[in-house]
Amino acid sequence: MTLQVGALIIGDEILSGKRADKHLPKLIELLGARGLSLAHAEYVGDDRARITDALRRAFASQAVVFSFGGIGATPDDHTRQCAAEALGVPLALHPEAVALIRERMRDVATEEGKPYEPQRADNLHRLQMGNFPEGARIIPNVYNKIPGFSCSGAAGTVHFVPGFPVMAWPMVEWVLEQRYAKHFHSTVQREHSVIVYGGMEATLTPLMVAIERDHPGVKVFSLPSVDDSKHGRHIELGVKGEAGAVTKAWPTLLEGLHSFGASLGPELVRNI
Repeated sequence: MTLQVGALIIGDEILSGKRADKHLPKLIELLGARGLSLAHAEYVGDDRARITDALRRAFASQAVVFSFGGIGATPDDHTRQCAAEALGVPLALHPEAVALIRERMRDVATEEGKPYEPQRADNLHRLQMGNFPEGARIIPNVYNKIPGFSCSGAAGTVHFVPGFPVMAWPMVEWVLEQRYAKHFHSTVQREHSVIVYGGMEATLTPLMVAIERDHPGVKVFSLPSVDDSKHGRHIELGVKGEAGAVTKAWPTLLEGLHSFGASLGPELVRNI
């Protein structure tokens, strides 16, 4: 069974355009390098009700979801609380996370040439970054030791990492390598397409429907373009899915296009 992977990207700064999201393309890249692909993605602002709803759906799904952002300890960080609410469990200080956070605070004090004061108010507050939903497992953070965490629901698992790429991306790689290596390159997914000059999607739709009906597991895609500098007005029409199924479906697509008298350009084949 192909691993279903999703993304949840959290933060008002993304939706307002104050910061551009870099997580989605990077996650696609990290998955692709391991023969995996992204099945779905969702953006949510710093709204507790919406975050909780998104997490409830993730925990109820059959997917592995990477959640980016909102796991700090400032008033606009809601993800830890929302995860606990979505799971119906309390928040609890994770002993290993607390130890790592204290270790980080000691390191900072040493770097600054100051004494480490564990009972100082700001240091006590930092421990809240280790307040995870009960039963959570930590995700190591090689950048500054402040961990992320993973939680599983009835069917899905969500891995929570910070919004900072320099921290988040190595943490995602660690999760993939440590927990999902058996899924790497387990099936070869392929796209096979052709440029159709001057085609109309409405005309080609019955052919597309027939291919998906007669070739289970294959998806047909149609990418129209009206002003491409190389091919002009055209449609890139193709099939994608498990390599063997794509190989079987491809002649049917070509035969159908020839029956329409379609003007065809180059073919494109890539593993995804």
